[in-house]
Amino acid sequence: MITAAGLTKRYGAKTAVDDISFIVQPGRVTGFLGPNGAGKSTTMRLIVGLDRPTSGRVTVNGRAFAEHRAPLHEVGALLDAKAVHTGRTAENHLLAMAATHGIGRQRVREVIELTGLESVARKRVGGFSLGMGQRLGIAVALLGDPATLILDEPVNGLDPEGVLWVRRLVRHLASEGRTVFLSSHLMSEMALTADHLVVLGRGRIITDAPVADVIAGGTRSSVLVRSPHASRLAEVLAGPDIAVMRSESGLLEVTGIEAAGIGDLAAAHGLAIHELTPQTASLEEAYMALTADDVEYRTEAVR
Repeated sequence: MITAAGLTKRYGAKTAVDDISFIVQPGRVTGFLGPNGAGKSTTMRLIVGLDRPTSGRVTVNGRAFAEHRAPLHEVGALLDAKAVHTGRTAENHLLAMAATHGIGRQRVREVIELTGLESVARKRVGGFSLGMGQRLGIAVALLGDPATLILDEPVNGLDPEGVLWVRRLVRHLASEGRTVFLSSHLMSEMALTADHLVVLGRGRIITDAPVADVIAGGTRSSVLVRSPHASRLAEVLAGPDIAVMRSESGLLEVTGIEAAGIGDLAAAHGLAIHELTPQTASLEEAYMALTADDVEYRTEAVR
């Protein structure tokens, strides 16, 4: 479990993390989202003791990271996959890390196999692709068989097979009762992987809720209706809480009423319907709506 209470970090006049409190529970995957500059990386650095908080406190499994006698056995972290001696082989890097905690060669062999590094284990890390570097970083995070995993952009640089592997891995780790905390800019992947979300904006928590609640709260569901009597149907559906938009001839996008209600009204008025498709809101849409006022680096639309 990760517990942050009143966590604040200032760098001079800039407040990177502003009095945030949250709990990352074991047994589920918690996604950590926010625009660039929101304070995600700073928060992760505070959790693993790479930065000191200006005020507040954050603990992992009841203790500050620095208070754990064998931190690799408590917390596995991937914050910067490039933080490796490029002259070492992957195997030697893992052996060096293992030696600091009395971890044997057998465990090193296990994580090499688990992360798909067998073919490059004895190659120098300096020649690794971005994806292979990510796999090595995940191998280091898993080395001590920790109860808590903190992964910053773990699928960065991975091919589709690698992305699927990470998704299955973190879901499996959570199912074992471990605490899994990961960030990603891939909303589609986060929607498939995470159970719960913590969203930051300008150093503050915007929302801390289950994925389904974030999607439901950030967007309005709609129904696509195709009918040869679209104009008449739009008149029938008109109401104070119902919005009807025409995107093309014969096609309506309706919000404020469910598909079953639309079908019942059409049938009652003898209007044929050729299509009735509920539109499921996406996490990306909900995220964009949530963070619209908290984007620090805003771009202009291409014209």
